[in-house]
Amino acid sequence: MADAIRTRSDNQTTQGADADDAFSLPGWIYRDADFLEVEREVIFRRAWQVVCHLNDIPAVGDYHTFNFLGESVVVLRGGDGTVRAFHNVCRHRAARLLDGDSGNCGRRITCPYHAWSYNTEGRLIGVPHRSEFPDFQLADYPMMPVAFEIYHGFIFIRLEDDGGPGVAEMMAPYEHEIAPYRLEELVPLGRVTMRPRAVNWKNVGDNYSDSLHITVAHPGLTRLFGFGYGLESQEWVDKMWGHLIDPPSRNLSERFYQKYLPQVLHLPAERQRLWTYFKLWPNQAFDIYPDQIDFMQWIPTSPTESVIREIAYVHPDERREMKAVRYANWRINRQVNIEDKALIERVQQGMGGRAYATGPLGRNEVSLRSFARRIRSLIPESRLMQAPAPGWKGRRAVPMK
Repeated sequence: MADAIRTRSDNQTTQGADADDAFSLPGWIYRDADFLEVEREVIFRRAWQVVCHLNDIPAVGDYHTFNFLGESVVVLRGGDGTVRAFHNVCRHRAARLLDGDSGNCGRRITCPYHAWSYNTEGRLIGVPHRSEFPDFQLADYPMMPVAFEIYHGFIFIRLEDDGGPGVAEMMAPYEHEIAPYRLEELVPLGRVTMRPRAVNWKNVGDNYSDSLHITVAHPGLTRLFGFGYGLESQEWVDKMWGHLIDPPSRNLSERFYQKYLPQVLHLPAERQRLWTYFKLWPNQAFDIYPDQIDFMQWIPTSPTESVIREIAYVHPDERREMKAVRYANWRINRQVNIEDKALIERVQQGMGGRAYATGPLGRNEVSLRSFARRIRSLIPESRLMQAPAPGWKGRRAVPMK
């Protein structure tokens, strides 16, 4: 079965060969507190993170918040119609400005602590007891901006700019595949959900771009794709895909989806029955179906715990069959998620002991090889077979920045 899975890697020449390519990352880095602290500094603070879509915040004053690495960020539609990203913190005494995952603040943001107020462009416009602040200039205390990029309608933020590529540059190898889906026109289907997982964040990502387990552990996907699941790896993004096959599944939801999936007029013929998955470095993915687009992130909350943040987007379509197949899609992928949850928890349990150091990687495990190569290049300690003594982060010979 594994021989039928198509794999390809296009990043060997850009990243170079690595003597450790034949082996997985060591188990200890999936449970070590010091390692997670280093990851937060050298990976996550410098990585792009999706927050929402432009159509989540269509009106002046609409906002979405994103809590990440102890920081609260807000993306906000200003009075001038422009979207901006800020740290969600008052410049006076650090109080959180806006509450909830989303909302509308009107044309003014007022701090609930001392009533400092800002306009929706982030400028400080009001300070009570102004006379008590000598030589004080409002212009010196705007909301603190956060770097952001809008990619096909999706808003990404980055806490620290290290000069690395933008989202569009990272996704450039697949721009010709993304463009037909008209992502800019998507609207949200439901709300953001948060699913806790008792696993290290890397185990979620490893499983996402592991093609070898599909025919072993996901019978539903195998009924839908046969043995034609594909996988390839670029420098910053992995791609997985499967074409729906014609023989009807014995599962009701899968058979319904196969039979009633309607034509999507803006998609070319070769994408009418294609499921494509893109995993963007380091911890997020777009699941692209003909009927809807999902995004998900796996965010570390401890060395052995993560939360999966996800939401679905769709093109407005009132056809009864489209609404029905979207529900079938949800039922199909709910079962896949249940299966994946059990799998990654089994792996995390194994990583928790001392019996496992590293494992061999097949030449067709191109995404796992690519991910491990980048982790080793950023955090040299990941080449060690056993964890250093606790507190090693403070004794690092290699600086984090």
